[in-house]
Amino acid sequence: MRRVILAICATAVALVLLLSFKTHTQSSAASSAAVAGPAPGSESSEPGDTPAAAASPGPASSGTAAASPSGSASAGGTAKTVDGTAWPTVYGPVQVRITVKDGKVTAVSAPEYPQETPRDEQINAFAIPQLNAETLAADSASIDAVSGATYTSQGYIASLQSALDKAGLS
Repeated sequence: MRRVILAICATAVALVLLLSFKTHTQSSAASSAAVAGPAPGSESSEPGDTPAAAASPGPASSGTAAASPSGSASAGGTAKTVDGTAWPTVYGPVQVRITVKDGKVTAVSAPEYPQETPRDEQINAFAIPQLNAETLAADSASIDAVSGATYTSQGYIASLQSALDKAGLS
């Protein structure tokens, strides 16, 4: 009888401890402050986009003239870099930048993603390159989420779809 009561009490205590366990603490003020730095730079056309903006018009004007006579694709062979909308997730926003040439995604990167904690860095150091590779292989937003990085994957896919829509590749 005593063992049964002791086993029930121990099970109840273990259940309470298990249900109250928090796997990740989130500091919304800290993640907002950390993200506020890169977001204006990538959205304004000065620090983050100046190299891409400077690179795009140069090859676009020379690429169009060179591509039209050679008979390449109807898009003229110009590369266009497009930023997707920064998509908010539980751990911070995720933004995708794609480069499109001849109607295909030729390059993809994530200039903004959660990096606030060491765990965020660990998860995203694995997830972002995998999502980038899947995007290049699929050439669309129909990619699989990365196991263990569900929130990042969801934000990535939503931002990727936004970038594809802006590029006219929906």
